[in-house]
Amino acid sequence: MRVFLIVGIIAILISTATAIPGIATFYTQYIPSVCYGNQSQGVMVAAASDTFWNGGAACGKYYNVRCTRDHNVTVKIVDHCPDCSSTINLSREAFAKIAKPMAGIVIDIDYHQVEVTQRLE
Repeated sequence: MRVFLIVGIIAILISTATAIPGIATFYTQYIPSVCYGNQSQGVMVAAASDTFWNGGAACGKYYNVRCTRDHNVTVKIVDHCPDCSSTINLSREAFAKIAKPMAGIVIDIDYHQVEVTQRLE
């Protein structure tokens, strides 16, 4: 039991140490994406700004986005948002997991890439 606890603590410390600060916004119009066309990818998705799009290398990658210590969401990058003023443009549903959309559409976040082995809903 102690081994699992220690491994968990180390994972949290590494995750926090590698988090990158940024800004998140949200969108409500779902159109064909650069990465996946009309293929459904669920609602926990996002569009990457030029900050980490990297010529499409971010396409299909998963990121944990955190607004506060208690509010985070994992999203799949399914599109490029070259005109975004934010770092990451979340679906409205993903944004609602970490902040209240009625409070405003721009929030400070930190994010880091994660490995996900199953589809997010």
